[in-house]
Amino acid sequence: MPRGLGNTCAQLIVLVQVKRFLKVVSWCALALFVGAQVIRPDRTNPPVDPALQYRPAPELEKILRRACYNCHSNETKWPWYSNIAPVSWLVAGHVRDGRRRLNFSEWRRYSEDRRKVLTYEVCEAVESQAMPMPSYLWMHPEAKLSDEDRETICVFSGQ
Repeated sequence: MPRGLGNTCAQLIVLVQVKRFLKVVSWCALALFVGAQVIRPDRTNPPVDPALQYRPAPELEKILRRACYNCHSNETKWPWYSNIAPVSWLVAGHVRDGRRRLNFSEWRRYSEDRRKVLTYEVCEAVESQAMPMPSYLWMHPEAKLSDEDRETICVFSGQ
């Protein structure tokens, strides 16, 4: 056998084994992805009672609807990618958590003291640019708040 031919055969065998391994891993990953689509998170919008909604000045409402309502109201506009696991689980979780912390559709259910705390927290969150969440802004650049938007939110919250 010519010198070096054994190394070439060994390398070829290893290459075939690596390809076979990658093919099995790819099929397994595809099966997991398809199987994950069966686990569907709740993506509903509870009914909105106008008597309970937050009714701010029109200029503030326009900002809040653009930047906040998808996660902080019962008027979520579910994007196409919220149908695809595992992203659907993340989106549904963010909306569930957002509604739990502050829900503009349920505003009048909060006590007067709680409303004051929430308006203060909203101002703090937008001033620190914690809200809207940076991960949300990747897919929703229209939700980005300008300095003027942040000022409007804080002025109306009494800050």
